[in-house]
Amino acid sequence: MQGARLHRLLWIRIGVNTGSIEKDILHKYGGPCAEGLVESALTHARMLEKVGFEDIVLSMKASDVRLTIETYQLAAKQCDYPLHVGVTEAGLPGQGTIKSAIGIGALLAQGIGNTIRVSLTGSPIPEGKAAWDILRALNLRTQGVQLVSCPTCGRTCIDVEGIAARVEQELSDITVPLKVAVMGCVVNGPGEAREADVGMAGGKKGGVIFVKGQEPIMVADNLADELIRVARRIAEEKAKG
Repeated sequence: MQGARLHRLLWIRIGVNTGSIEKDILHKYGGPCAEGLVESALTHARMLEKVGFEDIVLSMKASDVRLTIETYQLAAKQCDYPLHVGVTEAGLPGQGTIKSAIGIGALLAQGIGNTIRVSLTGSPIPEGKAAWDILRALNLRTQGVQLVSCPTCGRTCIDVEGIAARVEQELSDITVPLKVAVMGCVVNGPGEAREADVGMAGGKKGGVIFVKGQEPIMVADNLADELIRVARRIAEEKAKG
């Protein structure tokens, strides 16, 4: 991760995007580019440095995902300031969420970025969930339930979508790290389910519950109920330490 000074309480964030680059810098590079964004941000940073203020966070965002990634990669090479990363003006939830996940995720996976912002049109509520999901996908945050569920195919024997949605909803109050798998067949299902803290693989007649490190449990019916029950038991055990 860039920068190691985020324990301080007072910071100034310098924010630059493709629409705010100074005209002379735009002219120098022939238009918005990674070099121009970084130069603009560092120019403002030097103004603060001259008056003795160095508790600075840099933000250099673009609505173009590739440009965003290139800009932060360049900034990470040129300075040691903490970086606030995000794809600006990403759009509505859906496409905007995907753009943010690609841009932010690619940078965090490289160890670039100290804080993040998902920018979506509309209510800010989906922004927080999307940001959390990005961190969870990279295992940078582990609290709560991480749901693994398979796509439906010709081998699917149960209502994977319905069960997965129910499991996610009913276990949403769990705060300890817990990986739960909902798999729809007995071909690939057992292998994936065994890797979770608790998982299930559905068959034509019932299915199997897998608890990491234990023998599989055959279940004739009410497979989802049993999965939720076992998941809660494991979560309680984890919470007790």
